[in-house]
Amino acid sequence: MSPRYPVTGAGLGLRRALMGPLADSDADNLPDFLEVAPENWIPIGGALRRRFEMFAERYPLVCHGLSLSLGGPAPLDKAMLGDIRQFLERYNVLCYTEHLSYCSDDGHLYDLMPIPFTQEAVRHVAARIRDVQDFLGRRIGVEHVSYYAAPDQEMSEIDFINAVIAEADCDLLLDVNNVWVNSINHHYDPLTFLKALPIERVVYCHVAGHFDEADDLKVDTHGSPVIDPVWQLLAEACQRAPQMPVLLERDFNFPPLTDLLAELDQVRAIQNGVFNTVASSASMGLRV
Repeated sequence: MSPRYPVTGAGLGLRRALMGPLADSDADNLPDFLEVAPENWIPIGGALRRRFEMFAERYPLVCHGLSLSLGGPAPLDKAMLGDIRQFLERYNVLCYTEHLSYCSDDGHLYDLMPIPFTQEAVRHVAARIRDVQDFLGRRIGVEHVSYYAAPDQEMSEIDFINAVIAEADCDLLLDVNNVWVNSINHHYDPLTFLKALPIERVVYCHVAGHFDEADDLKVDTHGSPVIDPVWQLLAEACQRAPQMPVLLERDFNFPPLTDLLAELDQVRAIQNGVFNTVASSASMGLRV
């Protein structure tokens, strides 16, 4: 393990559909670590719990939460946070992250909603992140999310993200697919955005596929292979942060495990510098 990062190498999100193929595989390029959403695993028992514990014993784990609603107006769910703290401790989870968004008020909205880019929102979200860190007794990372509307935009997306991270004194979960998707949908240069993020705060990185609704509208789905421009952004990020762990996200439309492992091999190749970042950046119109 790198002293800077909680895990090393190339990881995969653990989904129930992948448990059988991963358990049965004897491939030599299996994931180096797994990411799980604690809310999906806390309530389970029986055979599924025992199967999960087999993976927890075999792989280093990181957790990426889905429903903490850091930007929401309702009080933080301390009962859920207590369950999450127990889960993190029980399975020796090496890193916990959540989304820089909100997903509930009086009830769950089952989507990640955009937080207004305002100074008031910075103070609100940063205070809640500090409360979570105090409750859990550990630093957390926040992921900048894909979004499709920007209400009350007093500041830019990048300025909002950086202000929250600085005021909360928390870490960052970098998602290069979100950078690409938002750059198309909101008309900014993805490399300029990437370079403005605090790379020294990154705990690990997400890479994923998305859906092309139109030339100027991309939807973050995690349901398709990673495309070349996103690989190229990942290469730029890895050049800025050598040894940065990278997690491949795939939530549905699962291909054969061999195809996912081939994408993991592409991640490892990029991590090892086997990628022409200058040429590829030029091919996607990025400034270097």
